[in-house]
Amino acid sequence: MEEKKLDVNAIIGFVLIFGILLFMLWQSKPSEEEIAAEEKAKQEQIDAVKVKEAILKEEAKVATPEDFSNTTASDSLQQIALQNKLGAFAYSTTLASASNNETTVNNGVLQLKFANKGGHLSEVKLNKFVDFDSVPIYLVKNKNASFNINFGTTDSRILNTQELYFQPTVTKKGENTLVSMKLKVSETQFLEYLYVIKPNDYMVDFSIKSQGLSGIINSSQEVNLDWTQKAMRHDQSVSYENRYTRLTYQHDDGNIDKLDQGGEDEEVEKDVEWLSFRQHFFSSILVADDKPFKSVMLSSKDLVEDEKVDTLFTKQFSAKTALALNGNEINKDMKLYYGPTDSKILKTYDNNLEESIPLGWGLFGWINEYLFIPLFGFLSSFLPFGIAIIVMTVLIKLAMSFVQYKQYLSQMKMKVLKPELDAIREKHKDNKMKAQQETMALQNKAGASPLAGCLPALIQMPVFYALFMFFPTAFALRQKSFLWADDLSSYDEVFKLPIDIPIYGDHVSLFPILAAIAIFFYMKMTTGQNSASMSQPQQEGMPDMAKMMKYMIYFAPIMMMVFFNKYASGLSLYYFISNLISIGILIVIKNYVLDEDKIHANIQVQKAKPKKENKFQRKMKEMMEQAEEQKQNQNKNKKKK
Repeated sequence: MEEKKLDVNAIIGFVLIFGILLFMLWQSKPSEEEIAAEEKAKQEQIDAVKVKEAILKEEAKVATPEDFSNTTASDSLQQIALQNKLGAFAYSTTLASASNNETTVNNGVLQLKFANKGGHLSEVKLNKFVDFDSVPIYLVKNKNASFNINFGTTDSRILNTQELYFQPTVTKKGENTLVSMKLKVSETQFLEYLYVIKPNDYMVDFSIKSQGLSGIINSSQEVNLDWTQKAMRHDQSVSYENRYTRLTYQHDDGNIDKLDQGGEDEEVEKDVEWLSFRQHFFSSILVADDKPFKSVMLSSKDLVEDEKVDTLFTKQFSAKTALALNGNEINKDMKLYYGPTDSKILKTYDNNLEESIPLGWGLFGWINEYLFIPLFGFLSSFLPFGIAIIVMTVLIKLAMSFVQYKQYLSQMKMKVLKPELDAIREKHKDNKMKAQQETMALQNKAGASPLAGCLPALIQMPVFYALFMFFPTAFALRQKSFLWADDLSSYDEVFKLPIDIPIYGDHVSLFPILAAIAIFFYMKMTTGQNSASMSQPQQEGMPDMAKMMKYMIYFAPIMMMVFFNKYASGLSLYYFISNLISIGILIVIKNYVLDEDKIHANIQVQKAKPKKENKFQRKMKEMMEQAEEQKQNQNKNKKKK
């Protein structure tokens, strides 16, 4: 009984102790206010950690709102991160335009797309043209170009417009379309790109202006405009197109310059009036409309190392210049040209833009600009382009026929004198200097000189070079067919080779072969005359000109056939017709104009007349006599020793 009673008392004690503990715990529990305060403190700690992580993440990036493009004013965490990174320009990310949308405008000749991000042109399509493979011509597409303004802010940030969002607005002003792209700080403060697009016009008026940003843009730092573009391949031969793709610019009140054609080149120029990212037949040009760009860093990089692999782009161009601030605001008027590299079109803009086309320097360019371009334009206005080339070639050769006549007359005179020249050479075979003196004296009396045959050839050189520059750059020839040639501005492929032969290529062009054959026969016909003119005594250390002429008969046609295999077929057509006409003129002169007996009789009359030496001839004679005397003295000294 005693033990039972003890167990009951123990149980009651435990129950009382447990009850007391429960009562004490109930008394010490936090109130609802205390629980709410504790939960709030915990959430604030979590929010602070998230904000810190977001800020650290953004600080590791360039100033871009890309990760926050869907930000709204209610999202405080993202707004804090953007505010820390973009400052006042964080406002632009809260607008509905903070997306990768595009605005499209078509003026008939251009289809233009403007990207909200960056505010500049994301695509430029030329509506009237296609490339060699019938694909529409794009000058800007798939991010091959960038247009950026880099500037500092008064709160120590460095921003790039290409990473920020502009708000687009499209309006009409008469026939013109106005596209306004605004990078906003507020509804009344912004940086604006304004484009004025005129109907059927390749030139777009373009201005960059700021409003209410004088307290935001840091005037102690340069505001830099950076324009970069990769030239897209459009021609059949990427290497041929690349040869005529070049950054060209006008500076210092009318001076035209270019960056190097191959490799990499960089230049800093002052007072640049316009700069052209010129491709073979299409150009992207930036014109400083009001005042020249004070200083521009220009660069060019050749992107074609292997024309079998590097087939998308030819060169990468870049231009960087500082924009002047006026009252801490930006205000710069410019123009943008996207269109054909066609002198006829470029001349309509009165900015000297046609000088970007490589027509040749000095006299050569003048001949092209004032003679060949107008002449070909007139002929092609009523004749098929291939026929226009032939007619133009005939007219040029007839106009230059008097030169060919003078050249052939000089060669015939030398042929008539050849027996006497051979006799002089035999008489003084041991004294080449004396033979040279008597040869010159005979030629002077007879009125015949090797130089007389060279001068007509020199007169033809400006015409030859001008035409060499004209045909590859003639936009009118682009994609115009003639006979088997599909495009007179490109090569005329008649056979595809299974391999790519170095220098020659992977195809066979027929017009260069025909031109090479014509050159061979023309040179063969003139070899006899040329060898007579080269029959004077060969001086020591001088090349044998007669032997060189014989080699040239074979070397020149091979050069024509190989190096012109990739050139414009219009140029090869010109050379083919030109040499055919030269052969015809030579046959007429030889058989119907010049008489060898009459020339011989006239030479005898000239020899009988006293001939007064001019200053040059006297000087040459004195120099040769001095050289002969010096040589004789040297020989005497050798014998004494």
